[in-house]
Amino acid sequence: MARPIGVGIDIGTYQTKVVVAGHSFNDKGVFSPEIIGTGNAESKGLRHGYITNPQEVVKSLQEAVKQAENSAGIKIKRAIFSIGGIGLSSLSVNGSVLTSRADKEITENDVQLVIEESRKSISEELLLNKKILHSIPLTYKIDGKPVFGDPVGMKGNRLELKTFFITCLERHYNDIVNAAEEIGIVVEDIIASPISASLVTLSKAQKIAGSILTNIGSETVSIIIYEDNKPISLEVFPLGGNDITKDIALGLRVPLDEAEEIKRGSIVGMNYPKKKLDDIVNARLSDIFDLIEAHLKKIGRNGLLPAGIILTGGSSRIEIIESLAKNNLRLPAKIGTVNFPGTKSQTRDSSWSVAYGLCLINLTNDHDNIKEMGIVNNAKSGFISWLKQFLP
Repeated sequence: MARPIGVGIDIGTYQTKVVVAGHSFNDKGVFSPEIIGTGNAESKGLRHGYITNPQEVVKSLQEAVKQAENSAGIKIKRAIFSIGGIGLSSLSVNGSVLTSRADKEITENDVQLVIEESRKSISEELLLNKKILHSIPLTYKIDGKPVFGDPVGMKGNRLELKTFFITCLERHYNDIVNAAEEIGIVVEDIIASPISASLVTLSKAQKIAGSILTNIGSETVSIIIYEDNKPISLEVFPLGGNDITKDIALGLRVPLDEAEEIKRGSIVGMNYPKKKLDDIVNARLSDIFDLIEAHLKKIGRNGLLPAGIILTGGSSRIEIIESLAKNNLRLPAKIGTVNFPGTKSQTRDSSWSVAYGLCLINLTNDHDNIKEMGIVNNAKSGFISWLKQFLP
């Protein structure tokens, strides 16, 4: 029997990353994934996370896939892809249905119907040029009373549900599918990048208590907020690490490539005015945290997430970022690490978290020991009807 293989492909604005993982079960029957190949290439043809030049994206994708194939020793034919960028957004809406059975017992069909009723309540304007990626049941009520857990099997006249929808630009979705098909890869599913990253960067305890995963990418900052082990809000802002680099270049009057090295702390032995550099970085990071704080206020969660903010992405390596986040948001703050099940240690490079998460989704799809989070996908192939969260 061939070894099961999972492939995750993250087409980011800065880099395109491919991770190939295989898995086996140990003597105790415990699922144990193992990374067997990786590839990455500089991304071209993207702006703020969405595709502007499909042919350039194809070239970057082809280069990263070839690297991964060579290191894994296999031919990649199928993969799960991520989608991100400023076209990604979310909203929560309510729906209700009368239970269908004469004995009033709630069935799985009733749950699907109430999700669909929630979707129907979204106005056409809000879905113009957009596609629903994920439909996530948040809170149920039976005859007006809250239900904790799965309502299937319970009895009542009316089932109500608050559903969290994640949407993307339909054009961007189709561009990803077309780019993959052009190099002969079948798209098994497309997952929102913050959802994928959260699988390997947030613990169950952090998701239950309340936390905000923040990825500071090159041109965007994405956030996803969890409570009670479910995502309740997602937002993407059109600024990122490149803006910090540009500010350093202007403030210190140095070339962009040198400014990037300064930002990452890679240059040693050079005399730059530290206070001036800190002021430049502080100002731009404060802008980012102000946007996050405004969003938290909008949804009523500012200062109310006990597990705090977890920072990932290339610019999360900036020395002062944890203290700034803590002070600006009045929340605990820490740098996120990737915890890929089956590995012996954690890696500090969280820029691979999206691709790792995609592999987990791929590998765990058919195994009963994986607990469901309840995310319904509406992907092209229908490969995953319920997105399952692996809990290490």
